[in-house]
Amino acid sequence: MSGRSEFGRRTASAARAGGMFVRSGLWRPGPPLRVARQLGALRRWGTLLGGTVASAAARDPDVTAIVDDHGELTYGQVDARTDRLAAALRRMDAEPRVAVLCRNHRGMVETLAACGKAGADLIMLNTGMSTEQLVAVVRQQEAGVVIADAEFGAFLSALPKRVRAVTAGSPDAELETLIATAPAGPVEPPARTGRTIVLSSGTTGRPKGADRRSRPGLQPLASILSRIPYRVHERMFIEAPLFHTWGYAMLQIAVSLRATIVLRARFDPEATLRQVEATGATALVAVPVMLQRIMELPDTVRAKHDTSALRIAAVSGSALPATLATAFMDAFGDVLYNLYGSTEASWVTIATPADLRARPDTAGTPPPGTRVAIYDDDGRPVPPGTTGRIFAANELLFAGYTGGGGKEMRDGLMSLGDLGHLDADGRLFVDGRDDDMIVSGGENVFPSAIEEAIAALPQVREVAVTGVPDAEFGQRAAAFVVVRDGAALDADTVRAHVRDRLARFAVPRDVHFLDALPRNPTGKVLRRSLRY
Repeated sequence: MSGRSEFGRRTASAARAGGMFVRSGLWRPGPPLRVARQLGALRRWGTLLGGTVASAAARDPDVTAIVDDHGELTYGQVDARTDRLAAALRRMDAEPRVAVLCRNHRGMVETLAACGKAGADLIMLNTGMSTEQLVAVVRQQEAGVVIADAEFGAFLSALPKRVRAVTAGSPDAELETLIATAPAGPVEPPARTGRTIVLSSGTTGRPKGADRRSRPGLQPLASILSRIPYRVHERMFIEAPLFHTWGYAMLQIAVSLRATIVLRARFDPEATLRQVEATGATALVAVPVMLQRIMELPDTVRAKHDTSALRIAAVSGSALPATLATAFMDAFGDVLYNLYGSTEASWVTIATPADLRARPDTAGTPPPGTRVAIYDDDGRPVPPGTTGRIFAANELLFAGYTGGGGKEMRDGLMSLGDLGHLDADGRLFVDGRDDDMIVSGGENVFPSAIEEAIAALPQVREVAVTGVPDAEFGQRAAAFVVVRDGAALDADTVRAHVRDRLARFAVPRDVHFLDALPRNPTGKVLRRSLRY
């Protein structure tokens, strides 16, 4: 690429970002002194979470930053509290390594921001992991401090003696004492930027630590705003777990927009609607299974709660069933946005309500700054409509796994480990994982196609399909079905329904009925836990 064309590309990109920042209200004029302080905080701290908290406090110190189960905090309070927590962490170690195991509450947000201010390496632990797994991660990552909700007492008791354990999650937790007793006053930016280690979902094997070293600047914010019309001072109810890439990314977006962040420690479908009404939430950040639980509520229960302020319901973290996308929009309006990505690449494509109305099974299109390509097994690009391996590149690619290794790269793009295809309009469709493909008698069978067919049965609450060994055909499809309360369904009906819609070799010979599918906290089905 010539220097002139590269300059033109960068100029056009900057112009697009500027337009989105104007529409969102980010570049709205304000009191000159506060604007100057805001820009000064950004120059000193950069655009990672600790810096955006400081910047938001400089511009809007009295705006409510967090609403959680324990009350409210303003941006000014959160900035001061995270300064004190950062100072406390630095007193523990000049370059602390902090593992955090918390549900969604102020203590989690403040720990994440304070680690940024302290230059601490941060390890995000998954609340769905066993004590043995958690201790193994702490040892592997050489964490010196663990901040965890008191409910995880068995884990805290099992930590190596060298690790400093701090409880969180309540007003009388040790984290509050740590903040209250630390020196007051602003802290200086760290000499080094700490790493953020996010654990992969581990749905098909042991979770791995993904090193998120990136210092992304404003481009990721512009990327999101190009598809999702978030605004300054949004009231964002983040139900997605903050320890996961999806919830953490939307927290960063929310702080950048000086939004009021609504949090609850545990998800309950009716309580979510009640909180949307009580707080006037304008945006909901969730995972698809949460929307499914909301849609399972009786119509009369949903109708009791005024959710008319809700402009945006953004989901990610696991596959969004097409039937759920349509049903949710029919009930709540065209407010649904679906993001596809991975721990290693963050978001890759975004489907808008218009995309989902046209093709409810789509993962959307790549936003500006992201490239997506589909390659065959030999590394050659495939035409639209042809399924292959999904590769992508953007400014948010991870730096590799902490245990060594990374993802396959091709032409500057990273493998996402998924199979999919693009349509003529550039929309991406995810057909399944590389290793989920069922090869039965030489025919390729996508579990997602069988799942979509079975999910269309009105008796079915949820379904997962996987391949099992078969002496004659190599593999065969096995379906694991959860039936709605009060409904009746048998295996022959499931098979007949699939046979009417898909090829003969896609009909599941094995149909198992379960009380619930095993899922991780972000809603992904734990296929390795399915038993047949």
